[in-house]
Amino acid sequence: METLDWVMIGGYFSLLLGVAWWVVSKSKNTAADYFLAGRNLSWWVVGASIFASNIGSEHVVGLAGSGAKDGVALAHYELHAWCLLMLAWVFVPFYARSMVFTMPEFLEKRFSIGSRYVLSIVSLITFVVSKIAVGIYAGGVVFSALLPDLNFHLGPKEGGWDIDSFWIGSVLVILLTGLYTMLGGMRAVAYNDVVQTIVLIVGSATLTIYGLLLLGDNSLAAGWTQLRTICGSDMFNLWKPLLPPDGQLIWRPELVKDSAGGMVHGAWYFNNHFPWLGMAICAPVIGLWYWCTDQYIVQRALGAPDEKTARRGSIFAAFLKLFPVYLFIIPGLICFALAASGKVEALKPIVGADGKAVAAQAQAAFPMMVVHVLPAGLRGLVVAGLLSALMGSLAGVFNACSTLFTIDLYEKWKPKATQQQIVQTGRIATAAMVVIALAWIPVVKGASSLYEYLQQIQGYLAPPIFVVFFFGVFFKRLNAKGCWWAMVVGFIMGVFRMLVDTPVTMKLAGFEKGYAEGSFLWIVNNINFQYFSILITIVSAVVMVSVSYLSAPPPESQIRSLTFGTTTAADKRNTRASWDWREVAASAFVLAAILAAYLYFRG
Repeated sequence: METLDWVMIGGYFSLLLGVAWWVVSKSKNTAADYFLAGRNLSWWVVGASIFASNIGSEHVVGLAGSGAKDGVALAHYELHAWCLLMLAWVFVPFYARSMVFTMPEFLEKRFSIGSRYVLSIVSLITFVVSKIAVGIYAGGVVFSALLPDLNFHLGPKEGGWDIDSFWIGSVLVILLTGLYTMLGGMRAVAYNDVVQTIVLIVGSATLTIYGLLLLGDNSLAAGWTQLRTICGSDMFNLWKPLLPPDGQLIWRPELVKDSAGGMVHGAWYFNNHFPWLGMAICAPVIGLWYWCTDQYIVQRALGAPDEKTARRGSIFAAFLKLFPVYLFIIPGLICFALAASGKVEALKPIVGADGKAVAAQAQAAFPMMVVHVLPAGLRGLVVAGLLSALMGSLAGVFNACSTLFTIDLYEKWKPKATQQQIVQTGRIATAAMVVIALAWIPVVKGASSLYEYLQQIQGYLAPPIFVVFFFGVFFKRLNAKGCWWAMVVGFIMGVFRMLVDTPVTMKLAGFEKGYAEGSFLWIVNNINFQYFSILITIVSAVVMVSVSYLSAPPPESQIRSLTFGTTTAADKRNTRASWDWREVAASAFVLAAILAAYLYFRG
């Protein structure tokens, strides 16, 4: 990092501070203003904010690391721009008509207050153990790569703690992001997201171009050819084999001796990374949950003044979502290629003796590229973009957490609370979530892949939420009892799998080698997370339908305008009047671009 780099970063933070100050000066200190920006966001602000909130630390750091390690396998999740079209065309009308603040509030209107409480609590847990913890950890990874010598000793000389750049970076990211989020609320988050989106796209595109030029001796075309040659067809293949690549059978019927010498049963062995069946079923389930029902994302659409603005913002976000494959995954592949070819000496540790990427080193692929590929000035711009992603993602989840806790829990406990008390509680809730997330970082550090860890957690907790929202909107016969039991059963299965995985992921004492081979917990731990997610989805759906049809149907008055079967003629006319050929053409372009990517990345 040189002087010019620090000037660029300083200028970026000054801009963010200016935007935050302007927003705070416009704030009205009401719940609607703090949590939903007064429901007055423009479509381009909605779209940019959705994109910036999504493209956070887990994407910039995690996707590049996954690209270096596994190629384009996780591009499936980034090609889910079509899920945003589902939000725009299917769910926005229901959310706009219901005028809710949160997703659990919508679930209460459709089903019951019990389902609202369950979803609120599980959503908060999901935010803490995935989005917040991953964001903090990624901030530490970035600072470790950019400023490896930054450290100090806390406490007495004999004893005390050595604080390295990882923890310094993690805490700085939290404090800076939490400060403007707590002061300005949703409006500060949304308008800063616009700035962050611009800086992030320009900065990441610059890194991709410079990396290809270096790989191809100042020729982009030659660089791309070299990239495909060095990485091989497997790293450019979206569709991984159903069976493990080492030839192991899915079913191992042979008897296996446990640690005590006893005989145990055979075991299913599904632990193959990203098989095509899992990507075809599990990935869309996670995508539809995330883009259409997650408070973290949908809160931006709820901040729009009307259905038309919310739809246009969602479609704009779908267009922006086409970029991450080329801005984050491809730089990871470029980093691997530069290391494998020996063109950048400092990147060589990323490649192991077997010619494959070392998981721990690959996590830092993006910041390492920034340090060793870009010239001064541009390096500072891209670091600013990287910090944009870290802060934008964390700011969004901080605001979503405070909204969920305050609107869905605190207001129910304190129905007579004033607007000022509600806003103050939201700020306190943000601070509390940060402290809890700090305690979860050791679990994230133990994961082999940052982005894979995130998808695993979401794969365990998302299925029941996906089921109750999608089934609830499409089938009016399903009732509150079915919803409640589907979520409870689904969440129990997901949390059970998380508890089984955690000791192995962290390599706690006694779990360095995992569970005894062939034992029940070993089987659970070794089932591919995508297959386990599919199992949770199926069980949740069966429970919801079965319980609903074994009990009374919901009252028609309760679900009016909340399902397709109960949408009124006036609702349909209002929705039809809110779009024209421009929204249709933009949606068609997004779908065509996704199809082109799937056809190209076939190995």
